[in-house]
Amino acid sequence: MDIISEEELPEGFSYPDGFLRAVDAGLVGLDPWWLLEGEALRARVDGLRARFPDRRLMPFARREDNDDVACWDLASGTVRVIHDFTTPGREDRQEFATFYDWLRAAVEDFIEFE
Repeated sequence: MDIISEEELPEGFSYPDGFLRAVDAGLVGLDPWWLLEGEALRARVDGLRARFPDRRLMPFARREDNDDVACWDLASGTVRVIHDFTTPGREDRQEFATFYDWLRAAVEDFIEFE
């Protein structure tokens, strides 16, 4: 999987071990959530910086049925689900303490999504 390299990551951020474990296990798609990779990931990083310049967000997954994106919020250290392509200040949807907390919710979404 083509994720952001250590050299490209924002200063002071490294991928959590749980995320790397999920990537290594091939856990890249849980309908409706898909881990971002390659050009789609890099475009989303650049887009979030442009659309929400006051936020420090590192995206890692997108929801296929809407514009929600799961990101690490580098300011708070939490995982945030934001609604991309909206007016700044209206983007926050959910907050999780850790990647595994988000992953548990993504599994619930997978169970309910058909």
